[in-house]
Amino acid sequence: MLIIGIPGRTLSDEDRVYLSSPQVSGVILFSRNFSNRDQITELVDDIRMERPDDPFLICVDQEGGPVQRFREGFTRLPALSRIGALHATDPKRAIALAEDHGWLMASEMRAIDIDLSFAPVSDLARGNLAIGERAFHADPAVVSELVQAYARGMHLAGMAVTLKHFPGHGSVVADTHFDVAHDPRTLDELRTSDLVPFVDGFASGAEAVMLAHVTYPEVDALAAGYSRTWITDILRQQLGFGGLVIGDDIGMAAAESMGSIPERIQAHLDAGCDLILACSPAIVEEAVTSTLHLKPCAAARVESLRGAVAPTWEGLLDNPKRDEVAARLAALCT
Repeated sequence: MLIIGIPGRTLSDEDRVYLSSPQVSGVILFSRNFSNRDQITELVDDIRMERPDDPFLICVDQEGGPVQRFREGFTRLPALSRIGALHATDPKRAIALAEDHGWLMASEMRAIDIDLSFAPVSDLARGNLAIGERAFHADPAVVSELVQAYARGMHLAGMAVTLKHFPGHGSVVADTHFDVAHDPRTLDELRTSDLVPFVDGFASGAEAVMLAHVTYPEVDALAAGYSRTWITDILRQQLGFGGLVIGDDIGMAAAESMGSIPERIQAHLDAGCDLILACSPAIVEEAVTSTLHLKPCAAARVESLRGAVAPTWEGLLDNPKRDEVAARLAALCT
């Protein structure tokens, strides 16, 4: 049920204890865990050795632009907003580049045995301080087209798709890492705007969705990730989503409304989340120890997000498509 962060570039004895817990379904890696490609490959291999017989997820946010955790030795990826801007003058090329971006990002991650990059950002680019250029565009129809293309690229590379941040984080200003966020719109208003890319992304086969720590008081008094109304009634029943539901980082300021770390975890589970992010190493011990009495996420559910068979890094370098795609995307990085 937990996806945890670790503090360094190698595993400590303490890390190994946490990773061995059945309640820990995966690990999420950050820039603090990375120095170069050889090092991160060794770290991934070491993590795998801790859970050789269980479905176990190794995850990252390798979005491109401002959020690209692994840089040295990997392709520099443009922010998604650069692709969205191109859509105004050349929509066909923008759609092709969105698929390219998804394929190359996922191919490089799979080549070092990363299962998931939590992507693509499916929020609208409407001024949120946390989202900014991470989002494709302000127009729901444009975002929908590009999200579906990006998802196609990820699937071609053998990576499951995680749409984030449901039901839409882009139209409120507050950064939920540091502040609470409220969106005053009604569900009907959301259905015709922020929800559009998610609904279309689900129809395209997205395997997972990450919830926003945003409250929509016209829908429910609880933030989306803590809300049975959002997860069970709307996401599961009304929209028919059968994939995994991931609660965003419980260490974020906007997640504090439900109380202590154990209370936040329980609230996510009660609302219907399958997996919960505990990204800061400072909260991992409390998160893990507070869940030891709980049933782990079902192995089959975790397995559904595991990466498909992928080439080695050397095999990826031998694929001429990689150089072609990297060249096309490089034009958006200038």
